[in-house]
Amino acid sequence: MAETVTVGLLIRLEAAPGREGDVENLLIQGLSAVQEEPKTTAWFGIRMGPSTFGIFDVFPDEDGRQAHLSGRVAQALADNPDFFAEQPNIEQIDVIRSKLPG
Repeated sequence: MAETVTVGLLIRLEAAPGREGDVENLLIQGLSAVQEEPKTTAWFGIRMGPSTFGIFDVFPDEDGRQAHLSGRVAQALADNPDFFAEQPNIEQIDVIRSKLPG
């Protein structure tokens, strides 16, 4: 049976002009970091437009979400403020229902 998820994050990232490739690469490299996080059940680096990117991820509980917020991907976002036209918009969400593999 698939693991239950109860909380998540929806993060919107607006790349600074000319930094779209940097943001995309940050997301590509982020996958290896989140694979080491046991409570990150699912993680998606997404592109929503020419300069708009995002992260959607889900966790079984608040502890998992908080561990992720202090993990390597969050640190990479903080370490590269020049990649972004504005501060990343981080929304903490509750998962009502989910369908996960397994």
